Amino acid sequence: MKDLTKGKPSALILSFALPIFLGNLLQLTYSLVDTRIVGSFLGEDALAAVGATSTLSGLIIGFLLGLSNGFAIITAQKFGAKNIADMKKSFAMSLVIGTGISILFTIAGLLFLKPILHFLNVPKHLVPVAKGYIAIIIAGLLATFLYDACAATLRAIGDAVTPLIILAISVALNIVGDLFFVVVLKTGVKGAAIATVLAQIIAFVICWIYMIRKYEILRLQKEDFKDPSPIMVKEMISAGMSMGFMSSLVNIGTLTLQTAINKLGKDIIIAHTAARKISEIFMIMFSVFGQTMATYCGQNMGAGKIDRVKRGIWLAIVYTAIWSGLTIIASYTIGGWLVYLVTGSHNKTVILNATNYLKFDTLFYIETTLICILRNAMQGLGDHITPLISSGLEMAGKIVIAATLVPWLGYTGVIICEPIVWFIMVIPLLIQTFRMPVLRTEKTEKTDEKI
Repeated sequence: MKDLTKGKPSALILSFALPIFLGNLLQLTYSLVDTRIVGSFLGEDALAAVGATSTLSGLIIGFLLGLSNGFAIITAQKFGAKNIADMKKSFAMSLVIGTGISILFTIAGLLFLKPILHFLNVPKHLVPVAKGYIAIIIAGLLATFLYDACAATLRAIGDAVTPLIILAISVALNIVGDLFFVVVLKTGVKGAAIATVLAQIIAFVICWIYMIRKYEILRLQKEDFKDPSPIMVKEMISAGMSMGFMSSLVNIGTLTLQTAINKLGKDIIIAHTAARKISEIFMIMFSVFGQTMATYCGQNMGAGKIDRVKRGIWLAIVYTAIWSGLTIIASYTIGGWLVYLVTGSHNKTVILNATNYLKFDTLFYIETTLICILRNAMQGLGDHITPLISSGLEMAGKIVIAATLVPWLGYTGVIICEPIVWFIMVIPLLIQTFRMPVLRTEKTEKTDEKI
């Protein structure tokens, strides 16, 4: 466990962020390998089918991940306040509420899968393959949530290393499973989906066994599930739903944009799939320091150390701004090679469109830096509304652009979409940063801790 309320903020933030970074990098590595395996062994049609449904899986899985991270914010606050009894109850409630929501999502997703694929404008000849893949992913949502909830709880008490180790095991199993099901058993894209779900199940089991053996404060008893404080339940639902919907609103906008992209043909679908995979790598630090700030601000908010919160937010912005500069250099030097690495395609249309996307969008990453840091920090500090407003603006902006600029400008409309939307959605975050009462609090504590 790591108490983020004591010690130098810079050292704590970096040491806490490093395992999260490596964990996210492992997830992205798997995603890239999975894409390459599908493209290399199953062909461009299979890759396009997976890419055409990736935003749907991202929408649902992103909501569950946000839900678990939101629940963990309350756990982090209770841990920071040294209220172990309520901390255990918050963990118990996260499992109960999240399990129910995951099951509902699974049932609804499988029941309405066909009309959803129609809404996404998935090309007719790709529908059977896409449906087979995404149905298996949806069927495994409960395992996905349970692992996310356990990993988020470990991070809430300051342990960011264990989720990394377990994730490394899961990724290794996932890649081996991909090769086994796709190459050996020749089960097509369904095999890739089965490998993903099995890896999630194993990750949850390992994580759960470790938690109850290592940390006494996470060994839940029957009483931890009984008579939770109504105030705490309200806080958890507010934080969880806010983080979940924050992710979902973003992904709904992306999903709507994907429906427009799916009308532009197979080459553009593949190009955008590659560009988004690479963008996920480029944006990794934004989500890393965003997650770090949620826990860091949550613990320090619980401990009443507001000065440390302000210092931490500023440091996180500086670190991610430096990373943004490096992504611009990468886009203009090795962008084309990265596209080939992801897709295995020599198609000039694919490479040109994907690299154009990267070269333009990375120039505006400073906006994304502010968005990720500020909205996660606000969640940790108890403001669950402003991040939702910001994400709502992103959703609305992408829907409008999908209906206007993309039909008019084609893929160029997609390329310019996100920078425009980022500029709009950062505005309420910046305004609230200077208006938020807790961040305007005068210094209340003496501290000899250096940056």
